[in-house]
Amino acid sequence: MSDVAIDNKLLLRMYRRMVMIRLFEEQVNDLYTRALMPGLAHLYIGEEAIAVGVCEALRSDDYITSTHRGHGHCLAKGAAIDRMFAELLGKEAGYCKGKGGSMHIADPDTGNLGANAIVAGSAGIATGAAFSSKRLGNGRVTVCFFGEGALGQGVVYEVMNMAALWKLPVIYVCENNMYNEYTHVSEAAAGDILARGPAFGVPSESVDGQDVRAVYSVTQRLAERARRGEGPSFLMANTYRFMGHHVGDISREYYRSKQEEQTWKSERDPIKVATEAILSQNIADRAALGRIQAEVKAEIEKAVQFAMAAPYPNVDEVEQDVYA
Repeated sequence: MSDVAIDNKLLLRMYRRMVMIRLFEEQVNDLYTRALMPGLAHLYIGEEAIAVGVCEALRSDDYITSTHRGHGHCLAKGAAIDRMFAELLGKEAGYCKGKGGSMHIADPDTGNLGANAIVAGSAGIATGAAFSSKRLGNGRVTVCFFGEGALGQGVVYEVMNMAALWKLPVIYVCENNMYNEYTHVSEAAAGDILARGPAFGVPSESVDGQDVRAVYSVTQRLAERARRGEGPSFLMANTYRFMGHHVGDISREYYRSKQEEQTWKSERDPIKVATEAILSQNIADRAALGRIQAEVKAEIEKAVQFAMAAPYPNVDEVEQDVYA
């Protein structure tokens, strides 16, 4: 539960944004299965409360860095759904002119410094952005999203050490969805995950990643701490991806049971958790929530039509915007 008062308007806005991410990702899966989208995508379904709760607690000029499972982060920070779909379909109207695809979307205008296909690949970028903010004195905070699989990468600990030494305004958000691709976290991360931050003098907390109110509350507090110049923090958001590691991971019974999946979907769906809170507090009724869902669905359909009709980049541009 939240320890910060959340007004009705904010909770409804967060609900709408979570619904947008859910329907966006369902549409991505549909485009893939109909062979209309090139390449793979890693769906954020089940984890929506983290991206939305974190990004709603940030200022519009704050920074984030994302991961291979980054659509939710992009949308929560303010990306336009039509340009998102255009990027996934390789169209010129996409955020990276169709050349980045699912795992490399960046939108500097909203403070999104980019997704990264390399596990923990954005940790250095996020910490560098935080260093820049401190030097410039602009009060900006950076959030570095990564999965628990990134805890096996040394760069995470290198940058946390630097951030602690220099008291950088950065929040390291670990989205612990329990599975490093196909391996349970218990077989990949030794010891107490939360103990990693204090080893560097970095305050660490855990939060129910399925409750957008709780995520918003703790992030707001950590962001204010960072703005006061008190340095970095580590937040572990406990969550679960409802779908496979990527869109091609259809049968998952060899590494987790159907019963486990069903339990999380029925009992810990972040949109259901938010729905129950809204209804119990009489903020809105089911009809009003249904209208929100219908409005978002129409927006998604319009965005897909835009992306499908958009042109591909001109072949003459094949060597432009390529840096490696």
